[in-house]
Amino acid sequence: MKKLLLITVFMSCILLLASCTTVINQRYDGDLALARSTFQTNLKEKWSEGFPVPIPPEGVLEIAEYRSPAGMLSAYITPDPKDNMKHPAIIWIFGGFGNSIDSTAWEEAWPDNDQSASAFREQGIVTMYPSFRGGNDNPGYQEFFLGEADDVIAAVGYLASLPYVDSDRIYLGGHSTGGTLALLVAESSEDLFRAVFAFGPVGQIRSYGNDFPFDMSNNDEWTMRSPLRWMDSIRSKTFVIEGSAGNPINSFRSANKNDNVSFCAVQGFDHFDVLWPGCHIIAGKILNDNGERSNINIDPQNFYDLYK
Repeated sequence: MKKLLLITVFMSCILLLASCTTVINQRYDGDLALARSTFQTNLKEKWSEGFPVPIPPEGVLEIAEYRSPAGMLSAYITPDPKDNMKHPAIIWIFGGFGNSIDSTAWEEAWPDNDQSASAFREQGIVTMYPSFRGGNDNPGYQEFFLGEADDVIAAVGYLASLPYVDSDRIYLGGHSTGGTLALLVAESSEDLFRAVFAFGPVGQIRSYGNDFPFDMSNNDEWTMRSPLRWMDSIRSKTFVIEGSAGNPINSFRSANKNDNVSFCAVQGFDHFDVLWPGCHIIAGKILNDNGERSNINIDPQNFYDLYK
């Protein structure tokens, strides 16, 4: 009897938590941009990283600054090729729990864990790696999946202003926590991107544990940062990509009712080794994506064909 009572209480708590975390979503009819316009996070702790941006190899990347609501933030950017042409461009968000950029952008790595996304710039796609508030020696504090979305949106404006970038062909991609943030950006913005590529995101950021600076007792803080709750907000063509041994994406697939979102679970790959072939596949598709609307589609067979 006691065991049955404990199970009943436990299930009631789970159901109560689930209902609480959807209140703010219901209040704004699933519109994350609208919810974000009125929500103010409560940072219980002020986290920042405080180290300068490492200098990249000459001719490979340059350090740039872009203006966000948090102030002037640093980024790496592909140099102007000086060919008097406008090129497609991608904003790439690294994984991990810092808001900084570093030598990951250019250091060579084995294909089973290459997080550089170098395939894009190597194939002539202008690549921007933005840092965010509280990262490196930037102003502001880390908010973890909230204010950082505003930083990414601000980076789009900077990227579109460059004379060698085709402002109609700007893409967004990210891996792991960067994939989660990429989804939240897609949910927070209008049709800013020609396509979005989220590798290995999670639907609820509670999956990342409970070490965050915001008020973790407030369920709205969690919901505002959890992309599974806001899938209907996505306006750009968006792909959720993961290896079958990585973060499960079935929860996204089951919850999704948005035709703008597609899913690609690749058998035989994991959370890390799916990234190298994925970036090469997407880079090739971007170069051929010349129509009025994006013609990109991604299928697991693309990955298998790469290794034939």
